[in-house]
Parts: sequence; C-alpha cells; structure tokens
Amino acid sequence: MCACGQVTETIIDVRQIAPRMRHPIVFGTFDMLQPGEAFMLVNDHDPVPLHYQFSEYFADRFDWDYEEQGPKVWRVRISRRPG
Repeated sequence: MCACGQVTETIIDVRQIAPRMRHPIVFGTFDMLQPGEAFMLVNDHDPVPLHYQFSEYFADRFDWDYEEQGPKVWRVRISRRPG
C-alpha cells in the first residue's frame, strides 16, 4: 500500500514470459497471496487450461474473474478466497 492509501495490484503479463515458465510463475504468485488478495493475469488467449489446473490444485480456495475477454487480450483477476 502506498502512502496515498491505494493498493497496488500485481499484474502478470504472460505474453512477455517464455511459455514453459508461465504456469510456475502464476502458481507461485498465487501461493504468495494472503486471503482476500488478488493479482491480474494478462494473456493473448483465453487461459482455460490454467483455470482447469487451478480448479484441480486449489479447488474452492480461489476466484477467477474475467475483466476482459479478447479478442486480442484477456485479463483475469485471480484471488485467494478468505478463510
């Protein structure tokens, strides 16, 4: 949080990351979140396979909210549920 009272959200633009590193970075970022925190994932396609993996690994501990759904950019807010 900055002195101005605003929270800075982490943005992971995977378009700039080597494909083999994308999922480990996203999962590592999620692991560091405190309950109620989130980050923004930016991609050039719908990250449905990643969503399936989150559903398998994290079950009911995350929220997946599309902020933008193409056709050129997808933005997904991924958050750790409280509790």
